[in-house]
Amino acid sequence: MITRVEGLLYGADYNPEQWPESVWKQDANLMRDAGVNMVTVGVFSWARLQPAEDEWDFEWLDRLMDLFHSSGIAVDLATATASPPAWFVRQYPETLPVTADGVRLEFGSRQHYCPSSPIYRAAATRLARAIAERYGEHPALALWHIHNEYGDHITECFCDVSAEDFRRWLRERYGQDVEQLNFAWGAEFWSQRYSDFSQIEPPRRAPGPVNPGQLLDWRRFSSDALLACFLDERAVLKEVTPEVPVTTNFMSMMKDLDYWKWAAHEDLVSDDAYPDPADPSAHVLAAMNYDLMRSLGGGRPWLLMEQAPSAVSWRAVNVPKTPDQKRLWSLQTVARGADGVMHFQWRASRAGAEKFHSALLPHGGTGSRGWRDTVRLGEDLGKLAEVAGSRIESAVAIVLDWNSWWALEAEDHPSARVRLKEQILSWYSVLHRWNHVVDFVPPDADLAGYKVVLVPNLYAVSTEDAARLTDYVYGGGYLAVGFFSGIVDELDHIHQGTDAAGGGYPGPLKEVLGVAVDEWWPIPDGETVEVSFTADEETAKAARKPDRGQQPKPAARRWSEWLGTTTARAVANYAEGPLKGRPAVTRNEFGAGRAWYVSCDLGSDVEKVLGEAVRPAVVWPSLASTLAWSGVEVVCRSSETHLYYFLLNHGDTSVDLGSSVPFGAVNLLTGSRPTHVAANSVVVLKVER
Repeated sequence: MITRVEGLLYGADYNPEQWPESVWKQDANLMRDAGVNMVTVGVFSWARLQPAEDEWDFEWLDRLMDLFHSSGIAVDLATATASPPAWFVRQYPETLPVTADGVRLEFGSRQHYCPSSPIYRAAATRLARAIAERYGEHPALALWHIHNEYGDHITECFCDVSAEDFRRWLRERYGQDVEQLNFAWGAEFWSQRYSDFSQIEPPRRAPGPVNPGQLLDWRRFSSDALLACFLDERAVLKEVTPEVPVTTNFMSMMKDLDYWKWAAHEDLVSDDAYPDPADPSAHVLAAMNYDLMRSLGGGRPWLLMEQAPSAVSWRAVNVPKTPDQKRLWSLQTVARGADGVMHFQWRASRAGAEKFHSALLPHGGTGSRGWRDTVRLGEDLGKLAEVAGSRIESAVAIVLDWNSWWALEAEDHPSARVRLKEQILSWYSVLHRWNHVVDFVPPDADLAGYKVVLVPNLYAVSTEDAARLTDYVYGGGYLAVGFFSGIVDELDHIHQGTDAAGGGYPGPLKEVLGVAVDEWWPIPDGETVEVSFTADEETAKAARKPDRGQQPKPAARRWSEWLGTTTARAVANYAEGPLKGRPAVTRNEFGAGRAWYVSCDLGSDVEKVLGEAVRPAVVWPSLASTLAWSGVEVVCRSSETHLYYFLLNHGDTSVDLGSSVPFGAVNLLTGSRPTHVAANSVVVLKVER
């Protein structure tokens, strides 16, 4: 992953400008004591590096880079472009971002810039070039870190410069043909036709609902505008130091940026993850985000760039991590493909907005509980060094598309309660409980290597991508599709049929699913509709699990549909209300494969469908199947010679491993053969292939 550092990466953001230089040597010594082998430097150093437009100060960073090299610590060097300094803002106030209401945001936080501003972009690339030319050959440099958390505070700007950039983007998208844009935006509606691109403005605050086609293109443009900033800096770094890998830290499953498009330009995918210690299911959402990061990199190891050592400072209530949580959650990232565990930050700040944010070196210093946890984690990662570079294989894929996400959550839909991330998480949680590792894929991905493909929602789908899913099932694949899918094309136009009978829903997915949706039937807040599953032998077999006592009857919430079948048969029906007796879930035999359609939001009850779709098709590793439903998360990383089973017990009771441990397996963290996984603890088994 990073050739200048062996084993797993361990470290944190280091902000030396906050401390007198006399502290630096002490910090470097403490980093070595803790096992730190890489630090991120310079993320917010623009004001120190460039005190004025034509004034530079690199001497302090020279000394710091030399110190880390002599201490055996590699540097992830940032371009420092996330927060322009005060002199820049006062000299170029037009670079400050503007909201949809026309309010220009002020200096005093971070990310205070217009992504489309040529002045900001020129200054950022100038700074990146100066840093690259000075440190490109420095032996401490291991990784370039462009900007920081793109889109965290500024995802869009509505100023006149952005408006002109939007018009340029639209001209390129529609081949200079405004009539193509009028068609794409459905501009005949409400007399919204344009006769020239110069008439188009960003979707600023308007008297009523804004054109959904315009909003969708604005989402695309805003993601691309920030990506252009990244690519400008990347081009400079690759010109000066083509051999040094480049990253920018993502923010888990974030709606605003199309990470499929972004990840294609990263040498190493990195992520910032901040699960809430107060949420008992936070590790499930974290696992989903980590699977996405691994998938964005094409299955290659990724890097956890930031996590909190304990409490954050920005929630309403900031609960700290227990020592066991810190260890367990850190090793969970390694289990799911990370080759490094980094943090924000190294030394706790004494001033500023994040002075109460935890750090590897807390305010209490080396006598604190937090410091002992820091040293312990470094020891654990050292014992797991050989895991670096190993990969994860999955037989199950989940389709995720940002364009569909943006279109799904637009205004004026049958229900404002449908949220893609929630829908994906409800399906993913079932697979996590069963210890199935998941790959995320875009809708145009090659699906041949997967036994099962899940589509919790694909509201917008092109006919080409729908054909790809259809061919996948015809060739023997198992496909499960969630409600309100196949409704519109890539322009957010309702799919139309080819004859007078019309198209109908779910558009180009009708054939493979064997269903026809007549009408959507959203469920009011607080209400549910009981769903009855048929008791055929196959469904009953798929749903078998350990006895958990009397369970509530399956029920739909938020969404249901008036569903009919063409070639599919019902495996569940609505048991009450106006849809009583109508199909709720269907299964269709299609070619050599099968396709399921789930017409309602079943929440956790979707396991009854996924059990039928996933469990017969996928062969589990024995450990994963044995420990399913036990509260122990099982993930296997593999190298050419060994398998590494991570057993992560998120429960409060010890779990006996019995005879499920493979012959000759050793726990890398202890050097012995384990008999159990203690509560809130981790076992990492090394097994010869």
